[in-house]
Amino acid sequence: MRIVTWNVNGIRAAIRKGIDSFFEKIKADVWMLQEVRCLPEQLPKDWQIPEGYQMILHPAEKKGYSGVATISKIEMMEEGRGMQGEIDIEDSEGRVLVTKHEDLILVNTYLPSGSSKEERQQYKETWMAQWREFIRPLLHSDQTVIVAGDLNIAHTENDIWNPKGNAKSSGFLPHEREWFSELLAEGWHDLFREHVGPDEKTFSWWSNRGQARAKDRGWRIDYLLGNEVAMKRLKSVKIDRQGGLEVSDHAPVILDLH
Repeated sequence: MRIVTWNVNGIRAAIRKGIDSFFEKIKADVWMLQEVRCLPEQLPKDWQIPEGYQMILHPAEKKGYSGVATISKIEMMEEGRGMQGEIDIEDSEGRVLVTKHEDLILVNTYLPSGSSKEERQQYKETWMAQWREFIRPLLHSDQTVIVAGDLNIAHTENDIWNPKGNAKSSGFLPHEREWFSELLAEGWHDLFREHVGPDEKTFSWWSNRGQARAKDRGWRIDYLLGNEVAMKRLKSVKIDRQGGLEVSDHAPVILDLH
């Protein structure tokens, strides 16, 4: 079984840039897309989801902002939207979509960025705490659980090109990294790290500024986290950098399960 998470940086732009060719090439059973930035009625009229798939789109209320979508060729049932917690009860920013695919539970997540201003950093950190509580009950499920998406945090120094220079940047703040360590200590598995080991430096996002892409000055902020059942099924995880060059500023992260 193949599951892909990908921040597409706007699905309408991604369609124009050739995302369909990646759908055909990668042949995933399930695609978990973030930052779709599109209401259902805004999808191009001449575009269709890949044949044999169904899509659940959970957009933000605000046009051209945030939103997630899950596309599956395995029969899919929607389990819920948002975290039903104290912050953004209706999930008006379209950040969490939970779906069930036979014995598989997927939590498609687009964690807020805190880089724009201090109040958004505060919002991000409140959101992080609530999300951690929200996913915790799934950790001990006897089914395969994958929590995936753009989490807007680089966890270790091997997940970022310039750790010293970014030590005070949102997404690499010491307490954000500690939060991620605690998440893993609770029992979640960073499936990419489990597969490639701690020393591999492969990134999933590059700034559009300067020559970040050409010089591979990136961050790994797109994750597939699994519970123990998922960990036992892990076959491989890889990052397809080409998708981050052609379609989005993020690369798709591809998980294969036994």
